[in-house]
Amino acid sequence: MSMVLTQVYLESAQKKALAAHAKRHGRKVAEVMRDAVDAALLGVTTDELKLLDEASRKAGEHIDAIRADLASNTKEHKSFMREIEKLRKAA
Repeated sequence: MSMVLTQVYLESAQKKALAAHAKRHGRKVAEVMRDAVDAALLGVTTDELKLLDEASRKAGEHIDAIRADLASNTKEHKSFMREIEKLRKAA
């Protein structure tokens, strides 16, 4: 793929946030910007990204709750099975 140098004017806060984002994710600013351009060309809006982010966060919370329930159920099941085993031995 051939690259073409392109200059873009950003607000100071945008540039700082973009650089911080790229650094956090171990990427170059140019890579992040190319991804943003690709998303825009596909028609993905910032509102849609916000909705997706919120839905992903909620899904993560639900998954964490399910994991906690499973851990609790496993603990209760093991306790129940120990009691059953005690009753079997006593009989």
